[in-house]
Amino acid sequence: MLRFKASALIILLSIVLASCGNNQNKEPLQAKPAEAAPVATEVPVKQKNILFFGTSLTAGYGLEQGEAYPELLQKKLDSLKLPYKAINGGLSGETSAAGKNRIDWLLKQPIAVFVLELGANDGLRGIAVNETTANLQTIIDKVKKKYPQAKMILTGMEVPPNMGAKYASDFRNMFKTLAAKNEMVFLPFLLEGVAGIPKLNQNDGIHPTAEGQKILAENVWTKLKGVL
Repeated sequence: MLRFKASALIILLSIVLASCGNNQNKEPLQAKPAEAAPVATEVPVKQKNILFFGTSLTAGYGLEQGEAYPELLQKKLDSLKLPYKAINGGLSGETSAAGKNRIDWLLKQPIAVFVLELGANDGLRGIAVNETTANLQTIIDKVKKKYPQAKMILTGMEVPPNMGAKYASDFRNMFKTLAAKNEMVFLPFLLEGVAGIPKLNQNDGIHPTAEGQKILAENVWTKLKGVL
């Protein structure tokens, strides 16, 4: 009888323990939280420099800051979200000979596009075309040597008829010849649509007004947009 009770007690305890064991750690299953999707980050695009190297026409002589065509082109570049910085390297009274010496300082910064606007003051002073040609070629060579991958644009210029027909013709053809020789994008006449129009020029009849500079910007843009 005692054996029976002992056996019954053992069985009863086994059932209780088994029951308790089955109820341990039976918490409701929770869904594994979803991992957050990786956030897409934009890789910053390195800004490239466009150097506009020239005379008072580029510098914006007689105008407020921001009215010269390089600054106007910067606004267009920004509106199109193009990663370029326009550097105004214009200097009033600059001749090709002076520019030949000044260019080294400006080339200390990386250049992706080079726009050359020089020669107008040479023409007004009647400097020999072959001398101006040699100076401009030296400038071009310096840019090519320092930044061989840079795209290059040359803007042409005209001189007044009183300089003589032959000089005017030689001067005009100089730019075309230089552009072809150096495989540069060529804008035949920077002042197209502005020269000789009083309302688009300041009182000196030479330097464009703010409205005139807008036309210069459009003239340059017709060539610049193709190299960006």
